[in-house]
Amino acid sequence: MLLAMAVNTTVREILARLESLGDEARRKHNTKSGAPDNQFGVKHGDIRVIAKEIKSDHALAIKLWDTGNVDAQLLATLILKPTSLSAAELDSMTRTTTCSHVAEWMNSYVVPQHPDKDSLRQKWMKDKDRWAARAGWHLTAARVNKGTTNDPGDPDPSALLDRIEKELAKAKPEVQWTMNNTLAAIGIRHPEQRARAIAIGEKIGLYRDWPVSKGCTPPYVPVWIEAMVKRRK
Repeated sequence: MLLAMAVNTTVREILARLESLGDEARRKHNTKSGAPDNQFGVKHGDIRVIAKEIKSDHALAIKLWDTGNVDAQLLATLILKPTSLSAAELDSMTRTTTCSHVAEWMNSYVVPQHPDKDSLRQKWMKDKDRWAARAGWHLTAARVNKGTTNDPGDPDPSALLDRIEKELAKAKPEVQWTMNNTLAAIGIRHPEQRARAIAIGEKIGLYRDWPVSKGCTPPYVPVWIEAMVKRRK
């Protein structure tokens, strides 16, 4: 029987429901991907069903996030109101992300909706915290993918490549993912920087042997750039 979602739904009730939906295979997958023990292993589709029932509850979302439970944090990203967060609150939440799955949802559904995202982007890209830096590079990749807006704040692709060439190989795995995304975005969006982006990707070799299903594009930058450029023609 589904739990009725009302304005007075408690964290305890939500956690109980999430626990009842726990899936052993999903839990093992999460753990393999770096998730902590504080999780139930709820399938993402089931989390979305709960979020659809709740719709929006900012106060509840904050409480769920603060549990440090992976599934609760995923749910929180879907029901909170990004514009109701102060920049300091968003910064704090970003730094208390539990794993990469949560970071992806946070950086896709919450951070881009915040009015201070670009000032935070510039701050986070200089940060040693793995989740803050991951978020900063995620925003940068997204901005590069949008193309130039003739805004003075637009990232300089050449300067970004300087940093990526110097830092990517030694970056923390969580940061490497979005830094690599930025490298690919530059190569795809900026023809004049394409050869250099590919050369950096070949030199570092990150994700060279990444397994992918047939028909999918791997995150290895030289192959990724070539595939996307060909697709755009």
